Amino acid sequence: MSGYFVDRPIFASVISAFIVIAGLAALRALPVAQYPDILPPEVDLQAFYPGATAETVAETVAAPLEQAINGVDDMLYLRSASAGNGSLAMTITF
Repeated sequence: MSGYFVDRPIFASVISAFIVIAGLAALRALPVAQYPDILPPEVDLQAFYPGATAETVAETVAAPLEQAINGVDDMLYLRSASAGNGSLAMTITF
């Protein structure tokens, strides 16, 4: 089979050019999203202060953490929630 194309180099070149042109035509027909949906990176933080109320957790755990985290570069927003069982959930979005 390869001998056929070795003996006819012009035919082999035409076939190769046809394959390249067909590939370029197919490439233009493929759907491509210019800007895909990408979620911003998040860091989830959980802290526990057993036996403390939500207000105590907010004042003694959440407030110092929020002050320290607010200086981080490229942070978009910070969300925190204290619960009555002594737990704190914080999400930092970059």
